[in-house]
Amino acid sequence: MNVMVFSALAFERPFLEQANAGQHQVQYYEQRLTDQTVPLAQGALAVSVFGSDDLSAPVLAQLWAHGVRYVLVRATGTDNVDLPAAHRLGLRVANVPDYSPHAIAEHAVALLLALARHLRRADQQVRANDFCLDKLVGFELCGKTVGIVGVGHIGAVLAGILHGFGCRLLGEDLLPNNELRQRYGLEYVDLPTLCAQADIISLHTPLTAQTRHLFDDQVLGRMKPGAVLLNTGRGGVLDTAAALRALASGQLGYLGLDVYEGEAGLFFADHTRDPLRDATFAELLTYDNVLLTAHQGFLTREALASIATAAVAAFDAWGQAQSAPHEL
Repeated sequence: MNVMVFSALAFERPFLEQANAGQHQVQYYEQRLTDQTVPLAQGALAVSVFGSDDLSAPVLAQLWAHGVRYVLVRATGTDNVDLPAAHRLGLRVANVPDYSPHAIAEHAVALLLALARHLRRADQQVRANDFCLDKLVGFELCGKTVGIVGVGHIGAVLAGILHGFGCRLLGEDLLPNNELRQRYGLEYVDLPTLCAQADIISLHTPLTAQTRHLFDDQVLGRMKPGAVLLNTGRGGVLDTAAALRALASGQLGYLGLDVYEGEAGLFFADHTRDPLRDATFAELLTYDNVLLTAHQGFLTREALASIATAAVAAFDAWGQAQSAPHEL
């Protein structure tokens, strides 16, 4: 099968090549799939894309016109894919939902610990020969109440990690998991209750029309003053402008982000020589109590190997006129 891989960054290509082992004819492009780059798919039967690629209805129509029949999303989220349009065209779409929940959950905890113990400021001070501790008073996780919004695979792993820290766990999800209740004492509550009681909130819900800007001014206002908010799920779940207002007022005490609603065209590229034109992102950078990473939660050797293996499994299935393991 001829496969065109878009957003193919250098760090993942070796994993894809190892998993493929010459089975499929694969071409790699670092460029995102957009209405401008879609002609590159000419001659490919399948394309592989990432979360920042554009798979809106017009782009999907062009893919179909170029002969593409299969789309593999190398990620869990598919909010960038117009699935109804794909189905109308006859395009087969699959994703990689289970590549490594541990990678994302552990990154959320890394952000949390770094915020709790002011590790960014501490590192900067030591490198500047400043060994004062006055501005580094942090807090412990033990005994804190943590709210997990979206208790799927990643949220379940996070619950296990934070249970080990001695946290009380609250969850908000449409499908409560009794095993998590029994194993970790996780209590399922509605979102207002979770916001009112949680010292720390971590977002892991998919991005849908219902969850876009779920955390807006109103919901942020229901949180405990000075609470921590983490988002390693989808950027659009958080209204960034509302978060900035909550930071400015002191309502939001700490913010840790690995995703950002305006990340398309910003993340996954070196912009050191470019001016930062995103005023909202620039304002986030001015806060010492905000920690930002550029969508690297998935970036572990284990996760990359799992993603590559799942991608090749989808191509194998389609090449044999079968359904892919995680076809949508």
